Amino acid sequence: MTRLLSHTVCADDAGQRLDALLAARGLYPSRSSAARAVEEGAVCVNGATVTKRHAVSAGDTIVYEAPDEPARGPVAGQPIDLDVRFEDEHLIVLSKQAGLVCHPSADHCDGTLVNALVHRCGADHLCNVQGEDDRLGIVHRLDRDTTGLMLAAKDDATGYALMADIRDRAVDRRYLALVHGVVAHDTGMVDAPIARSAHDRTRMAVRDAPSAREAVTTFRVLERFEHGARDDGYTLVDCKLFTGRTHQIRVHMQYARHPLVGDPVYVAHAPKDPSASLGLKRQFLHSFRLSFTHPLTGEELDFKDAPPCDLAQVLEGLAPRSLGRTEAGEEVAALLATAPRPRL
Repeated sequence: MTRLLSHTVCADDAGQRLDALLAARGLYPSRSSAARAVEEGAVCVNGATVTKRHAVSAGDTIVYEAPDEPARGPVAGQPIDLDVRFEDEHLIVLSKQAGLVCHPSADHCDGTLVNALVHRCGADHLCNVQGEDDRLGIVHRLDRDTTGLMLAAKDDATGYALMADIRDRAVDRRYLALVHGVVAHDTGMVDAPIARSAHDRTRMAVRDAPSAREAVTTFRVLERFEHGARDDGYTLVDCKLFTGRTHQIRVHMQYARHPLVGDPVYVAHAPKDPSASLGLKRQFLHSFRLSFTHPLTGEELDFKDAPPCDLAQVLEGLAPRSLGRTEAGEEVAALLATAPRPRL
């Protein structure tokens, strides 16, 4: 549950950055959490959303969302199976299973990837670069029901370096997505800012708002499937992230009028018939390739991950309706034919 609280800026705080003030006055537990709240549109100043760098003035009224979260101590380790593909003294590459939340929240106090990492490595052997003790090891995230390859860091130097590489687009992250409709062009780009939805705080949306952040996704068509009696066809695409916003691919593909099959949240423009979801209970989105330079050793690392059974079965069922693979589709199919399949 979320509470709306207010705070009036006093004369002594005039001129401070908004995120710094929110943390200094204890309205949020850290400056990074305050900054995230501002960027997500959960904070208003005098009735308007602003940026985290906004300089406050005496008398300003700040209205902010304060989630009712239980007090938490250090994250406890829990013996949760992880499908680790690479590990050394600095970092871990793993294939995340569906249903695994990356870090604790009000809705998921435990049973998260962080709990699993603490059990595996120990809290003292994980980076803490997100500014909060419940995000140990985390340098980027996947949605709960998005599967596939992701990174975790064991020390702060590696964590900061990986976050910088992700920000500078030096980490190649590619996702396999099945979307509704037949995408006409073989390649495309969605360059549209994302912010918290103005109508539903659990959703993100393409918005022209002060809190919106740059978001860029490119895609290549891999294979098209003809329409059926209760659907308008499907397209398998390879999406590449140039930024890492919450729900980015899901929001951008809906914005392009090709929402992800099975997505329980971003269903606009999808056929109304439930059978069009092809039996999926989660979005068809899988992180199938992760390439980067090891920040400490300089080694070039490249990982591939075949789609898990539920997604693979959907593609097998669609095979008779294929309109043919593109050149990029043949390339990715050959790559995935030799890739390990998730074991979880």
